[in-house]
Order: sequence, then C-alpha cells, then structure tokens
Amino acid sequence: MIRVAGWTISGSLRLRFEDWDFFKAQSGDSSYGYGASLLRVSIGRQFRSQDWLFEFAQPSLIGLPSAAIAPSPQGQLGFGGTYRAANPDRTVGFFLKQAFVRLKGIGGDQPSTLRIGRFEFGDGLELNPEGPLGAIIRDRVANRPIGNFGFTHVGRSLDGIHFSRGASSANFTFLAARPTEGVFQVKGTKELNVEIVYGAFTKTHRSAGEGEGRVFATYYRDGRDVLKTDNRPLPLRSADHKNINITAVGGNYVNVFALGAGKADALLWRTIQTGTWGTLVHRANAFAAEAGYQLNNVRLKPWLRGGYFRGSGDDDPSDGVHRTFFQELPTPRPFARFPLYNLMNNEDTFVQLSVTPHRKLRLRSEADSLNLANASDLWYVGGGAFQKQTFGYTGRPSAGEKGFATVFDVSADFQFDAQTTFTLYMAHASGKGVVEHLNPDGPTANFAYVELNRRF
Repeated sequence: MIRVAGWTISGSLRLRFEDWDFFKAQSGDSSYGYGASLLRVSIGRQFRSQDWLFEFAQPSLIGLPSAAIAPSPQGQLGFGGTYRAANPDRTVGFFLKQAFVRLKGIGGDQPSTLRIGRFEFGDGLELNPEGPLGAIIRDRVANRPIGNFGFTHVGRSLDGIHFSRGASSANFTFLAARPTEGVFQVKGTKELNVEIVYGAFTKTHRSAGEGEGRVFATYYRDGRDVLKTDNRPLPLRSADHKNINITAVGGNYVNVFALGAGKADALLWRTIQTGTWGTLVHRANAFAAEAGYQLNNVRLKPWLRGGYFRGSGDDDPSDGVHRTFFQELPTPRPFARFPLYNLMNNEDTFVQLSVTPHRKLRLRSEADSLNLANASDLWYVGGGAFQKQTFGYTGRPSAGEKGFATVFDVSADFQFDAQTTFTLYMAHASGKGVVEHLNPDGPTANFAYVELNRRF
C-alpha cells in the first residue's frame, strides 16, 4: 500500500494453476491443465463527505486447451473449454474494474451512503457480522442471486447506483444496475443489455444467541436477443425473441447459539419467482435448510454442517410455463465447489467438515449427493450473462434421468501473513444416470487447483 498526496494505491495479484480431468467425451480433450493470473490495482481517497475509488484489472489466461469442446450435447469439457469459447482470439485483458464515488451522510443522515458508478456487489453482505454467524452468511447465504463471480479469472462488475442505510444491527439496501462483460471473457469494459434491481432489509439480534434475518426482492430483465437455454426444442427457442422479466421475493434467517460444549447453527433460505421467460410464463422457487455444530474448546475446532437445497425444474417443455429456478447474476462457486453445476434444476444434499489444526491453516471437506430436481429438465452450468452474444448458461439433456453425481472434495487454506494466502483444492465426481448417459466412456471427473493470493 502506497500513499501519495492523500491518495492510497493498493492492489492484489492472484496466480492459479487448474488441472481438469472432465467426464470423457467421444471427441475433444477432457484432460488438461492451464494457468491464469489476475492483477488488480486501485487508487482511492476518502474525504469527509465522499470516497473515491478507481481500479484496473489485468487478467491473463495461460496455456488454455485448444480442443476442450465436444460436439453437442456434451459441449464444453470444463472451464478450459469455457474460457476458450469465450476468448477465441485473445487471452489477455485490461479494463476498468471499478470507478465510483460513495457519498456519505446523504441529506444530513449519517447512516446513509450512495455509491454511483462501477462497482462490485454481492447480495446478503449488507451487515457482514464477525465470528461463526458471519462465516455462515459469507459462505452459505451471500451471492446466491447476485455476485461478482470472483472465482473466475475476470469476474463481474455492475454499473449503477447502490444506496445503503444502516448501522451495525439493521440495514436497508437498494441497488439498480447493469452488469458488465467479463466472468469468462477477458474483455470486461462494456455494459450488457441486462438490468438488475435489488432491495433488502437486514437485521441482527442477540436475544437468543446471534441471529440475522433478511427479506429481499429482485427484478431482472434481459433484453439481449440471444438463444435462451431451457428445455424447449431448438426451433421454439430460436423463434423466441422476447425479453426475460423476472421478479423474485425471498428471505433468509441464520442463527448461532450455545449448545453444550460448542455452538449450534441453523439456516433457512427461500425465494419464489414470477414473471415472463420470453414467450413463456415464469413460475419457480428455491429453498435451502442447513444446520451445524462447532466445538471451539477442543483441538482442531471441528465444525460439522449439513443441509439440503432444491431449485425447481421444469416438468413440461410444452405447457407454456417455465418452472426452472433462475439464478440471475450469481457467484455459483460457494454452492458448487467443483463447478460442474449451479442451483438451477438442482437438488443437493451435503455434509461438510472443517477443522483448524493451526491458526494459519484451515482444512475443509465436503460430500454432495446431487440430483436434478426434475428429470424432464436440463443439467445447467454457468453463472449468468457475461457476453452480448451468448446467454451465460448452458444446458445438457437429462435423458429422463434425475441422478446426477456424487462429489467429494477437500481444500486447504494457509494464511502466510496478512497479505498472502495459499490454497489447495482437490475434488472427485462420480456420475450417476444423467452423466452416464451423456458420457458413457468416462462418467467420472476430477478437478484440482493451487492458488496464491498476494495483496499489496
């Protein structure tokens, strides 16, 4: 961090090497590795009534596979194929990642701030408490409908306004914005013809342990004339040039409380959606229930959690109603650590264990039993709009099957110091009926990466 004439210059560098061994296809390269870097440099200054920030990003993709895309319906064989498809002739980018002014004390009301310009945003992070409550919110609540997709090597920004009013225990937030290009595409400058509106009221309490509740609503409009990804036949989708307009309302509650020698936690998250999906009526929903228990006064500090999620799927492609739960502009990775799927037409029963053998080291393992919510719908992958010319989600046919995969993974995060973090992640997936039908030559997949983050 450097200070010059009242301005602060800071940044970060992320280096990652990914090794993919995707489900085998009859053609295409399903086993490969590639590297990537993401350099971010910002300059900012804080004044009494306003803050300014400008940030530039420089992503680089190194050694992408040239043939990690199979003919439909097998498609892209992991993220290597996705990055190659999004960047056929350019693998190095440079663009303005953030540029905003934050006005403080709006109208003399000190808790009110208004951010105008280009910025990053994740829903559910309005209060961001500390301790186990904050960890659950950051890992299992935030970024479900709206996030920056920071796991990718480019990410997503929003151009718009962000109003926030609140103190440490209550907050009201309003957002109206357009997403930028980016995510898998190294060009991240232009806006997309997509709008997102978000409003939420969040409140914490300490009357029965620690808890946080939130009610929220979103409005999503996609005005791009691109081929939509859903379970209708291709001729019907090709003839559908109408916009997507979806309104969602929902809420969540997280509570952490003392129980015996440790702390227990519980989480509920729910949303329902209505609107139009091109020429179709849209009606969908999603639900999550989780619980856990953490022992703080024993070695390793084990934290065991488990839960169930269901995002609705469509049972009839010909009835004029689209019932697939739609993730608008999310960060899918916290809920799909092996990025083979997202929350659309998804049922996920999981258990996870994290331990802390050293104050600088955290180990975590997770097992997921995954199924499609409806066998008449697709297996969906992706994280939302990121290009003018592609929809942002891909779908593969289920062949009438619901069983998708069983996934096991383990990760290690080591904090060298306040500025440097090292991560190792490894995962294995065993395909069930959906995968076995699409990839009979090899219905198992593996994914591993090493990553170094350095802030300066």
